[in-house]
Amino acid sequence: MDQRVIHYPEYWAGKKLSYPNVPAEAGKFSRSIVVGNLIFISGSQGANDETARVETMVFEEQMEIALGKIRRALEEAGSSMNNLIKNLIILKDLKDYPAMRRTELAYYQKYAPFLIDNPPVSSVLGAQLGKPEYLVEVESIGVISRE
Repeated sequence: MDQRVIHYPEYWAGKKLSYPNVPAEAGKFSRSIVVGNLIFISGSQGANDETARVETMVFEEQMEIALGKIRRALEEAGSSMNNLIKNLIILKDLKDYPAMRRTELAYYQKYAPFLIDNPPVSSVLGAQLGKPEYLVEVESIGVISRE
């Protein structure tokens, strides 16, 4: 069984993220890590990766941005949105729960029809997020292949 660990680094505004005051060759943030068949995807928020800024305060738009990052991370690792198996969704305000579910379902209908009848395991919680303008963060686990 292949147990290699592959890191896919995170970039914001073209710069690789690394911990403050640590050289780039030391500890880094990863967008995702693949171990064997598992893909662990770090928390994705509603910030634009090209500008590193939150450009909308509309919950549904931030949710779509976060799901788009999850989809791209899965594809980068050689998988697809249909292979998503676990989500941890953190909401700044639990009142956004119904909008989160509607947005998630619409996204799956467009990009992962398999998940409509076979949804990933999901946990939702309310918490303060990394920046005041973040309304949602999604952390996920997927597989390269379901076989």
